[in-house]
Amino acid sequence: MPDCITPPRPAPARTGKRAFLQELVGLATAFGLAGTAGPAAAAPAGFQPPRRPGMEGKRFGMLVDLRKCIGCQACTVSCSVENQPPIGQFRTTVLQYEVDLPGEAAPAMVSLPRLCNHCDEPPCVPVCPVQATFQRTDGIVLVDNERCVGCGYCVQACPYDARFINHETQTADKCTFCEHRLEAGLLPACVESCVGGARVIGDLQDPDSEINRRLAEHQDAIKVLKPGMKTAPRVFYIGLPDAFVNGVDGQASVRLVAEH
Repeated sequence: MPDCITPPRPAPARTGKRAFLQELVGLATAFGLAGTAGPAAAAPAGFQPPRRPGMEGKRFGMLVDLRKCIGCQACTVSCSVENQPPIGQFRTTVLQYEVDLPGEAAPAMVSLPRLCNHCDEPPCVPVCPVQATFQRTDGIVLVDNERCVGCGYCVQACPYDARFINHETQTADKCTFCEHRLEAGLLPACVESCVGGARVIGDLQDPDSEINRRLAEHQDAIKVLKPGMKTAPRVFYIGLPDAFVNGVDGQASVRLVAEH
């Protein structure tokens, strides 16, 4: 297990973020910005808007096995080809971290795939003042770019730095689990192109799905990023060092070597 992770130092953690977001939701609702349904009153803590229709009976999740990830960025490239974000912006990427190991003179490199976690309690959804960010019944979190006003509230709300404002559309952008491919019976571009088979996507409500089989097989090794945020992320990791669980920052659109 790594005992420290080295340079450069990230920006300090944002304090009072959850309280700020709750106030933001309350203000948006009070001024009638969060839609026409419901009274103009502050939303309660933990409020989540109703989910919109998706692939009924399914709940998608992704498992990333870091033991198989070689940091080749094939997922990054294939996602960019499939979804066409602007040059220099990415919906998923593999960040590289230097890790000092006990007794080793040279640091080790850890490759950490990053993407939207499609949380069960997504903090990005209730802060949207125009309900452009929404969650489907199958758990996939999406952005309606025709409604999005590019305010960036959802970008700030995401604890996984998985969102960005698209330079071309000036609206919020992020990983969608390639929902258009899932609906056609295909795998997301990043899963299909992973040369090491490090990424697995599947239906968490299907007890016989490959993702559930692997989650059960490695249940003692399964971790998620920032569990303390209580977002119930649905991107799971095998082989994630403890030092990364609550200590990973940096936008998913940037590859970096960071200290935590």
